[in-house]
Amino acid sequence: MELSVTDIANTVQIIDECARRGAFQGAEMQSIGAVRDKLAAFVDHHRPEEQPEEAPEPPEIPNDED
Repeated sequence: MELSVTDIANTVQIIDECARRGAFQGAEMQSIGAVRDKLAAFVDHHRPEEQPEEAPEPPEIPNDED
C-alpha cells in the first residue's frame, strides 16, 4: 500500500473542511491543528518546485525581400 504526497494534501483539506463545518469540539482543536500543521508542512516540503514557464520563441517571419 502506498501513501502519496497528494493523499496527505487531501487529508489536510479534509481536516480543514471538517473544522469549517464544526465537526471538532473545542478541546480537540489544538491536537487536531497540530497534526494538520505537521501534515501541511510535510506536503509543502515534498511538493515539487514549480518551474517558471519559459516564453516560447516567436516564430520566424519570412522576409519577402529574400
